[in-house]
Amino acid sequence: MQRNTALLKDAKKALAETSRTFIIPISHLGPGLQEAVISGYLGMRAIDEIEDHPTMDREAKIYLLQSVSSLLITDYTDEEFRSLFEPYKKDLPAVSIRLADWIKLAPPQTKSLICQYTSTMAQGMADWVMKNWDIKDKEDLDDYTYYVAGLVGIMLSDLWNLYGEHEVSKDKSVAFGRGLQLVNIISNRVEDLERGVNFHPPGWSFDEMMSYARQNLKDAESYTSRIKLDPIYNFCKIPLALANGTLDAIESGKSKLNRVSVLKIVSGAVR
Repeated sequence: MQRNTALLKDAKKALAETSRTFIIPISHLGPGLQEAVISGYLGMRAIDEIEDHPTMDREAKIYLLQSVSSLLITDYTDEEFRSLFEPYKKDLPAVSIRLADWIKLAPPQTKSLICQYTSTMAQGMADWVMKNWDIKDKEDLDDYTYYVAGLVGIMLSDLWNLYGEHEVSKDKSVAFGRGLQLVNIISNRVEDLERGVNFHPPGWSFDEMMSYARQNLKDAESYTSRIKLDPIYNFCKIPLALANGTLDAIESGKSKLNRVSVLKIVSGAVR
């Protein structure tokens, strides 16, 4: 496959600006699969920025997320996305405005599944914006984390399968995404509360939330351990190792991992 060099360069820059977790593992993937994963990640990051926007009103978020969800499962044009985002250009980051560009990066055999999963995620996010992220119990937490992160794991499993890795479990791939999201929820607890959002089920202690995150990360480790292809194994193993390291740091009273710790964890995770 001939690479779209300029678009890939833009995409990698956007990736570096939006994710510390995935920029390193994505570098382990080869041509084709790397573009597919970057396309899927940035497409989902684009809608995540809408859902998490600190000042955009609720109705605008719902409208944009539902519109994106509908467009992605049609033969949309670039103009349709330009028209959709035009009134919000001053509010949204470039990663969101350029959603249609990120989809173009996907190899032809991956585009439809990336669009489908991103569409499903956008609708799920819209539903949770409608509910004002009101987590009433564990089932709600599971539902929310399924839509914003579990779907990432399922999409990745489909991509792995297309590129020759068949020893993956879709059931456990949900835990891969959910575990990473739970670590984010724990890490961002103060910021979320400041914007009026509480992702912890009522009555859950810090220890219970940590335990549930560890449980999902353990299932994700089981998912990853079966992967035979080293680039895909490393892609999955690195963020899991960083997630466990982040929980260890939080338990020891630190807010996040420092650069030295990150490099040490990454070097110890790859095979």
